[in-house]
Amino acid sequence: MRDGALFSPKRACLRATRQVYNQGLLESPQDVMVCVSGGTMALFKIPDKPKEEKLAQLSNQQRRQLDEIEANAIAEFKGQLDELESALGMLRMGHHFGWKVLYLLHSKKTIRKYEEILGGIKIRDLFPERGPSAYRSHGLRIVDGFTNFWKAISGEEHIEKRREVAK
Repeated sequence: MRDGALFSPKRACLRATRQVYNQGLLESPQDVMVCVSGGTMALFKIPDKPKEEKLAQLSNQQRRQLDEIEANAIAEFKGQLDELESALGMLRMGHHFGWKVLYLLHSKKTIRKYEEILGGIKIRDLFPERGPSAYRSHGLRIVDGFTNFWKAISGEEHIEKRREVAK
């Protein structure tokens, strides 16, 4: 390192990722290298599954329930439309990714706000802990390595790529 050059964990992570790729350890775009706090790195292999295996197979009752929650939220909403849009997006993603991935995307406060917009639902009651696409979440794979999910998502640990998903 040059005199006066500052150490950048992000730059070090990018350099390490390039080195790992050059050594042939990253075989395809589905291989993901992630750097987390403290310079710890993790290499994940994301399986390439067909579309049908990535999506939740909802029953007619579950579909009706989602449609009803959506219709009521739209009809009763007053406020900023971008909040309604985000709440509806969370509603539609929940069965596919699960509530743990949603907590990685949003703060607890934001989740509570969206639950209220959606008529007072509780995502932990409505969605599974992990949906069929949960394996694609970089953040969830990292958090799985921590002993306490709630501490990990509270911000005590910096989690790179926590909001990214693989194909």
